[in-house]
Amino acid sequence: MVISSLNDAGQFTGSYLTAVSVTDNTIQRSPLHGVQHHVHQRAQPTFGFTVKWKFAESTTVFVGQCFLDADGKEQLKTTWLLRAEVGSMAEDWKATR
Repeated sequence: MVISSLNDAGQFTGSYLTAVSVTDNTIQRSPLHGVQHHVHQRAQPTFGFTVKWKFAESTTVFVGQCFLDADGKEQLKTTWLLRAEVGSMAEDWKATR
């Protein structure tokens, strides 16, 4: 994942390259857009971002928090939700991972 610097509203853009896919398509670097809880005094902010996959008909959202470990290194801890395109409402049950 590569991200830009935050703008004044706490927004950022970038790209995401995953190592896994459920499709047989060639994996491609995909665009991401996000926002960080923009409080300068906090060293461990919350954030969220969306990735629109270029090689699959799906979108993933991530939410999480940036933590500082005992050595002062930043670590992102996230939860994600992927939504794949399906052909009908009857298939809705299998669209979310």
